[in-house]
This record gives sequence, C-alpha cells and structure tokens, in this order.
Amino acid sequence: MLFPAHDGAFPISALNEQLQSLTERLTKALATATDTTTLEDVRVRFLGRSGEITLVRRSIGTLPPGERPQAGKIINAAVTGLEALVDAAARALAFRALDAELERSIDVTFPGTARATGSLHPVRRAIEDACAYFERRGFAVVTGNEIETEYFNFDALNIPPDHPAREGLDSFYLRPGLLMRTHTSPMQVRTMQAYPPPIAIVVPGKAYRRDAIDARHSPVFHQIEGLLVAPGIHLGHLKGVLTGLFRDLFGPQQAVRFRPSYFPFTEPSAEVDTTCPGCHGSGCKTCSGSGWIEIGGSGMVHPDVLREAGYDPQTVTGWAFGVGPERIAMVRHGIDDIRVLFENDPRVLAELA
Repeated sequence: MLFPAHDGAFPISALNEQLQSLTERLTKALATATDTTTLEDVRVRFLGRSGEITLVRRSIGTLPPGERPQAGKIINAAVTGLEALVDAAARALAFRALDAELERSIDVTFPGTARATGSLHPVRRAIEDACAYFERRGFAVVTGNEIETEYFNFDALNIPPDHPAREGLDSFYLRPGLLMRTHTSPMQVRTMQAYPPPIAIVVPGKAYRRDAIDARHSPVFHQIEGLLVAPGIHLGHLKGVLTGLFRDLFGPQQAVRFRPSYFPFTEPSAEVDTTCPGCHGSGCKTCSGSGWIEIGGSGMVHPDVLREAGYDPQTVTGWAFGVGPERIAMVRHGIDDIRVLFENDPRVLAELA
C-alpha cells in the first residue's frame, strides 16, 4: 500500500510527496539515458503498464470513495508532466543524433550552395529590347486581346474570304466569327479607328496558328508589330528604322535587305532579312550558308486598309512590319530548335541568361 494508513484525513500531502519523488527519480534516470533503447526502458519502468505510476493509480482503490476523484486528478496531472519529460528527453536524443550525423557527413566550414536566381526569358528580353528601341523614337507600345473577331483579324486587313489562312485548318476558331488571333496586326486597325493620324505604335504579343510543333514552328508564338502612318511616309523610312532595330539588337555591322513578297494588307510587300550575326554575312550553319537570316515581313500599308480604318490614302501613307521575337532570341543565342524556348528547362534557361 503506497498511501499511509487512512485516519480520516485525505492524504494529499503524502500523495504529492510520492509523485514528487517519482518525478525526481525519473529525471535522474532520463539524464543517464544515452540512446533510444535505454530511454524506452526508463519510460516503461516509470510509465508502462506495470510501472511505478501504475502502482500509484492502483492505490487509489484503498481510499474512501469520496476522496478518489481528487486523487485521480492529481495523479493524471502528474502523469502529463512525466510524459512531457520523456518526450523532451526523446527530442534531445534525436537532436544529438542529428548533430553527430552532420558532424560525420557535412563540413560546416564548406561554402554553401549558391541560391539560384531567375532571369528574363530570352523571348521576353527580345521583346523588351525591341520595344525599348521604338519607345526611344516616340512609338507607343500597345497590346490587344488574344481573342479576336474575324473582322479585325481578316476583313479589316484586306484578307479575302477565300484566303487559306481563314480556314479552320490554319486558325483556331472558338465559334463562327471568333478566333484566337493569328497575328498582332488587328491592333493596326483598332488603333487607327480609335485615333487620327499620325500613328506610331509597336504591338508585342502572342499569336496562334495551327502549326505542327517542330524545330522551327509552334502553334503559339510571339510577334512584334510596328505601324507608322503620317503624311509623306515612304519605304525608305521603313528600311532605316528596321536597319537601326537590327543593329540595336545584333550589333553595329548589321545590314538589312528586302525581298519582294505578297501580304494582303501591304502593297508593296517585302520579306525582311538581316545579315547573320553568327558569321556577319560570310555564310555559316546558322544561315545555311546564305549569310542572311529571315526575320519578318513588311511593306507599305495597303490603301484599302487605310480606308477601312477611316483614313484617306491620298493624304496619309504608312508602313507596317512584323518580326518574331523567337527568331530574334534564336539568332542571339545560336539556338537551332524553337522548342528550347518553351520547354523551359531551368538548366538551359540559366545558360541563356
């Protein structure tokens, strides 16, 4: 019997003394536990089903019924404290084991791994650099919706109803009359319809076409559109501006050439090439030996487009162009597969930073 003989007074002081003694002995035993096996032996000896605290609990039965609840509360509170001591000892053992493992396997004096930092995506950098060139020359940067109507995407740009680009095999239609824009050119007409001349804008953004993914094509790509409309604008202005753009992007030795082409929204129209930045025109693998890189399309704004926008082609003229930021990034970094730019491998992007 753990409690002293009952003489009519509840032996709270005796119970507290027993629990205090048990706590002190448990604390000393925990201090000598140097591994989890020893710690578990201590826990079982004091808190197990046959441990010392169990003997104290069983002694409650020797008390008068009216005194048992209070004794039970005191013992339960003591058990909570004893379990907390065991848990603290277990955590301390775990920390010591971890420290020992780290000392064996890690040289804490060795320099740490540098934190990885992000950078602008090569396509984003090409867009920002090109737009900055035009902003310095007074152009406004405008953007538009990627979901467009057939009117702005085709009709207002003088693209006839039977043009192949209007077929579902080439364009992503959401419903009749509504599609994902196939170029950023709709912002030409939207801007001209909203403002009188002169107009000087550059339009960066995404475009969508039903192209199969390969080394040179993607169904989602970027364009940078340029438009200048004012009295007396001619093709020489366009050549001067694009020559300056490519020298700004690729270096001071760049040259530009125009090859006759056809676009429904410009007349005359021309494909735009620039000397290969890799070989500076002498011929290499990047330019297939030609010394030139195709970079986009351009031309004088078609009079029908000006009329549709509410401009008088007898009073104002204008030029427009469209270049691909992906192509600019590929030329800048010597990339021969466009998929590198949208697969987003962090290791590759770090090399291109």
